[in-house]
Amino acid sequence: MATLSFSRLCILALPLAAMCLATPALARHHHHRLHKGDPSSNNQNTAPALETPATPPIPEPRPTGAESGVDTEAAPPKQDKERQPSAGSQSAAPQTPAVVATPPEKPAELEPEPPAAAPLPPQKPDEAGGEKMLPDPRSADLPADKMPEDEVACRGRLKALGVEFEEHKAEHDAGIGCSIPYPIVLKTLGKSISITPGAELDCQMAEAVARFAVDVVQPTAKAEFDADLKSISQASAFVCRPRHGTHKLSEHAFGNALDIASFTLSNGSKIDVAPAPPEKDAKFLDAVRKAACGPFKTVLGPGSDADHSLHFHFDLEPRRHGGTFCQ
Repeated sequence: MATLSFSRLCILALPLAAMCLATPALARHHHHRLHKGDPSSNNQNTAPALETPATPPIPEPRPTGAESGVDTEAAPPKQDKERQPSAGSQSAAPQTPAVVATPPEKPAELEPEPPAAAPLPPQKPDEAGGEKMLPDPRSADLPADKMPEDEVACRGRLKALGVEFEEHKAEHDAGIGCSIPYPIVLKTLGKSISITPGAELDCQMAEAVARFAVDVVQPTAKAEFDADLKSISQASAFVCRPRHGTHKLSEHAFGNALDIASFTLSNGSKIDVAPAPPEKDAKFLDAVRKAACGPFKTVLGPGSDADHSLHFHFDLEPRRHGGTFCQ
């Protein structure tokens, strides 16, 4: 029984001994396979070893427009928040604002006030010292819708004398007081006597000048020079102004005065009004000047004052009792 038992024990022990002998060889074989990287052996016979976690992968750079196929000109890439400079970074370049800020205006109290107005230069005083003219009832005369009968009759008499004239628009200046309701412009003083330049006058004054030229100047020229009067050169007719050195309106302001500078005869002689003319001219001029006192209410010339040293002044200024003023 004991023998059987030992035999059986031996039989049982043989496989175990064979296994023990085979164990080192298996171990060497297994070690060799591990070194050669046999995946099956790693998966089947070895337990997974604990490994140190690898470094996290670095993200690849964002592809450029050419690599990604995006049109960089049509849609510029947005900047990543991580790439934008922080507010506290000193090295970041300052960005130009889209709209330049307007500097604040200066306080109103610091701005100089503009001058109220540029001072105007002093006005040049008129001949009457810059004062208002003395009133004259003729300043209010205005043309009516229909020409008065005395004006129509005056024009008829001028035509009968052979005087050529033109109608002129009314003259009126309320500020100064000048007025001619029905003026005419004389072209001739008769059939053979001209006046240059044309003289703008009231019709009554024009008739007086024409009659004086025909009735007085023409016969005097014939007597002194044996020549006819050809023309009269006038220096002033209608002029809207005061009388020199006074506040009274001149008779020129009403077309009621004429200044004569010279006479021209048919033989070509010219006789100028002057302070000291030649003797023969002086005789003619004195005769004309004396004869003018009567047809005209005022007669002035050389010797009267400095203003009339080079011309005769004739006018029809109304005077009390029909008197005249001749110098």
